[in-house]
Amino acid sequence: MKKIKYIIGLFLIAAFLGCEEENYQFGSLTAPSNLDINTVIIGSDTNPLGDGSGEVIITLSADNAITYQIGFNKIDGSGLIGPVSYKLLTSGTIDHKFTDPGTNDYRISMMAFGPGGTASNLTKDITVKSDYIPDPVVVTAITNDDSKTWVVNKDVAGHFGVDDWNKTEYTDTAWWWSAGIDEKLACCSCFYSTTFTFIKNANGTFSLTVVAPEGAFTKTGDLANIPGIPASGDEGCYSEYTGGTSGFNFIPSASPISEATSTKIAIKLNDNNTFIGYGAVQSEYEILEATSDKLYLRVQGTETGNSWYLILNPTL
Repeated sequence: MKKIKYIIGLFLIAAFLGCEEENYQFGSLTAPSNLDINTVIIGSDTNPLGDGSGEVIITLSADNAITYQIGFNKIDGSGLIGPVSYKLLTSGTIDHKFTDPGTNDYRISMMAFGPGGTASNLTKDITVKSDYIPDPVVVTAITNDDSKTWVVNKDVAGHFGVDDWNKTEYTDTAWWWSAGIDEKLACCSCFYSTTFTFIKNANGTFSLTVVAPEGAFTKTGDLANIPGIPASGDEGCYSEYTGGTSGFNFIPSASPISEATSTKIAIKLNDNNTFIGYGAVQSEYEILEATSDKLYLRVQGTETGNSWYLILNPTL
């Protein structure tokens, strides 16, 4: 028996000595370098500010980069407007439209990511002209060419809905979820008591004033971008926000919805002091329909791939 144990012991020692230690390496964790943001403003061959479309072809490049993210900010005399919202690029090139009316300065922010999560950043400022003029019928319906106050219309089914952002045809009968009449009244009466006043100023600019006596109807943390809202909590009314005022512009809608079911015009808020209907990090609300007594909006949800639908009616 001892002999057998001795032989087995020798075999195990030989097997152990015959094994080679695995050598794991992460490779070089070198951050991207030589970053560049190349911009081509459409029409700049005849006018440095472009042809008025606001369209710019942007190409990002860097040594040792695996992927890129890009963000945009408008700049005015007091500095940048609004937070930067980055988006991932499937390639290093994007065709982007800067649609704020007139001639404006913008900052393009680039993030280049390399091996092991290394990252480098770069910014570039450009000046672009946009001659976009929204349909005056839509402007009049929303602002009354002076001021007009709206509320979420709790008296109709579907005044709040959730569906797929990537749909190309709008319909109000096949949503993932749709609110019934008065559905949020018991839990979140602020959803219906908050007012949204759209103002056309004498100088041709636009502003939105929100009055929220019962607080903002929103989620919290990364899903809300309203001043004073706490970092955690569920969907509900948050009294930390009582209202605010922001400038806004009418711009071409960037959503995939076709012209057959949308005005293809959007309301773009200049900052996060205001929201429309449901508080979120998004600032562009597509106008599906605008009449004297109905404002139908679609906004990209904060949860990836979602869109929210809102129906508002004017106050008496």
